[in-house]
Amino acid sequence: MAEPQILARDTGHVRELTLSRPDKLNALNDALLRALAAAIEQAERDGVRALILRGEGERAFSAGYDLGALPDVSSAALPDAVLEATLAKLDAAPFPILALVNGHAFGGGLELAARCDLRIGVASSKLGMPPAKLGIVYAPRGLARFWALLGPSAVRRIFFTGEPIPSEEALRLGLLDEVLPSVAEASTRAFALAEQMAQNAPLAIAGMRRIFRELESSLLASIDEIGIGALRRESFDSADAREGKTAFLEKRPPRFRGR
Repeated sequence: MAEPQILARDTGHVRELTLSRPDKLNALNDALLRALAAAIEQAERDGVRALILRGEGERAFSAGYDLGALPDVSSAALPDAVLEATLAKLDAAPFPILALVNGHAFGGGLELAARCDLRIGVASSKLGMPPAKLGIVYAPRGLARFWALLGPSAVRRIFFTGEPIPSEEALRLGLLDEVLPSVAEASTRAFALAEQMAQNAPLAIAGMRRIFRELESSLLASIDEIGIGALRRESFDSADAREGKTAFLEKRPPRFRGR
């Protein structure tokens, strides 16, 4: 099996990065995430002025984290530490980033899209956050990002039910900014928007992007990161989390016991 990779394609000042793991619906693992982080750094060195992030094919932007490749809890880091580091690279990039949500997007894949500045979707897509179905406490920075994007009521519904939502509802909630009938049309629209942004002053874009990031970070100011880290580690190491992962891989409903 080929190693996960990021495909890059340039059109003028716009670079498209493609999550290329089609046999797994572009599911995330540490190798793919590290490759994405490196590709974002390379785009900055190359003077790219706008970035488009998409998944390979027309079925999925990303199915989320590959649970079969999810590392065990260790004393050094939580299993999603590499995802958090890669999301930080997206946040710190000086150029605008658009997500071409060319198919379904779940879990960490949906957060990748949510951390982009705009999201262009297709009508057939479904989006969802399944941590409650997996027995996992989601990362506070991720929750804060969705809170800032959607507001408290919508975020609670999405995270507490874990149910996928169709693209038109995602558009209504603000999880998608536009919805097009096909991947080809969504791609054309994403490139048009990216090119429009790329024509503007890079320093102005970078400065405002940094301010937006700081505004979102203010939601985390009062959170006890140590306490939250312990809470999350406990959830990853719980019997419920092990049952959630097993049930998902066996394609059956989980049997949670609250421990």
